[in-house]
Amino acid sequence: MTTPQEAITAPKLATSFWKDNLRDYGMLISLVVIVIFFQFATGGILLKPLNVTNIVLQNSYIVIMALGMLMVIVTGHIDLSVGSVAGFIGGLAGLLMVRWGFDFASSIVICLVVGGLIGAIQGYFVAYFKIPSFIVTLAGMLVFRGFMIAILGSQAIGPFPPIFQKLSSGYVVELISSDGGVYLTSFILGLLLAAALVWQNFRSRARRISHGVESEPMGFFIGKNIVVLAAIGYVAYLISSHRGMPNVLIIMAVLVAAYGFFTNRTIIGRQIYAVGGNARAAELSGIKTTRLVFWTFVNMGVLAALGGLVVAARLNSATPKAGSGFELDVIAACFIGGASAYGGVGKVTGAVIGAFLMGVMNNGMSILGIGIDYQQVIKGLVLLGAVCVDVYNQRR
Repeated sequence: MTTPQEAITAPKLATSFWKDNLRDYGMLISLVVIVIFFQFATGGILLKPLNVTNIVLQNSYIVIMALGMLMVIVTGHIDLSVGSVAGFIGGLAGLLMVRWGFDFASSIVICLVVGGLIGAIQGYFVAYFKIPSFIVTLAGMLVFRGFMIAILGSQAIGPFPPIFQKLSSGYVVELISSDGGVYLTSFILGLLLAAALVWQNFRSRARRISHGVESEPMGFFIGKNIVVLAAIGYVAYLISSHRGMPNVLIIMAVLVAAYGFFTNRTIIGRQIYAVGGNARAAELSGIKTTRLVFWTFVNMGVLAALGGLVVAARLNSATPKAGSGFELDVIAACFIGGASAYGGVGKVTGAVIGAFLMGVMNNGMSILGIGIDYQQVIKGLVLLGAVCVDVYNQRR
């Protein structure tokens, strides 16, 4: 039986939890509100199966690169070169596969290695020479944009081999015969993904409670997971009603799960947050801050390369304009998703939510016929608002 004191304390705990976690849940609520708004404003076009699949395909590179950018931002740095690196790697893939006849597998490996080397060069200047990351990566943005134009000769290269195109435009092989227009294998995979996420949430909550760490109220936790299960299940149904689950969605899901585990359950992941929170204190506690910063840039280079490959596969060509402005979308996704401009704060799920929030806004405004000029204005205001919330939370 609940005592009067517990009855009074429960609402207070719920209110306190909500205030303390506004950063984490504010953007998720914003995404839901924006989806509902554009669903009505577009007359139901936004959530049509074909359009939902397009949103996933069009924003896959943002999600992939946002995972790497999040690590960089958490350490208190920034990478402005990711768009140029992605475009350069797309051009390199075109040279390898189209002009020089390299096979698919070796071309992918070479491109990822080159991306890692680019990240290593930039990370070395930032971590060991202590040059501000803004300056280093701004130089990298110019250098690799120039290299991309040089190797392409101001001309597009394509088409790519069909097997490479499947990286972005391919779909999961259906192992179960479809019925009623729904691709059952894709739908089941979506449901399994939703169930795995909810199961992981329950495990994480149990672990926090066992360690005496404050957790969210049980009622709120159950309600949140019901919403998550229903939302992912519905999106899986929509996607499986078109052509099935895109291959790139599987890649994104694996990367999100891997980086979620890395940031929450590994020592190195926690150390990265410690570096961003207070680099001097982290160094005095024995954390090799310089090495961690270096490897976050290497990681960013690899993911920028993967993003460039995904874009090249979707466009079926390497173009001199590829990657233009990508860095703005990727950085905006991280900040809108709750990453702090001061470092030390940010979650993988937040970066993913931020990426899809930007994607839904772009898609919805395009359907409504809003010009690219006003789209840029609106996205800029949303980014400014997210940073203002971050500043407010820091001062509070």
